[in-house]
Amino acid sequence: MMIAGIIAVCVVLAVLAFFLPRLSKHPERGTQKTLGLGSRAGGKAPGPLGRLFSKPFRSSSKAVGKSGSAGRRLRGHMPF
Repeated sequence: MMIAGIIAVCVVLAVLAFFLPRLSKHPERGTQKTLGLGSRAGGKAPGPLGRLFSKPFRSSSKAVGKSGSAGRRLRGHMPF
């Protein structure tokens, strides 16, 4: 379920970044902040479990950042 949610957020951010590049930064930062909170909470588990629990949140945060920047970059390459 979390995977589907992250995919949906990435798609929405990419579309938002393409059509409204300046207004897409705030939702992107908010999403990354929320995922960072989950990563920090998962990292509090002892030993290797901490890395295991925080990894999905770290990779999801990276995906959100890439989708937002890709939408803005694609907008910059358009002729209009």
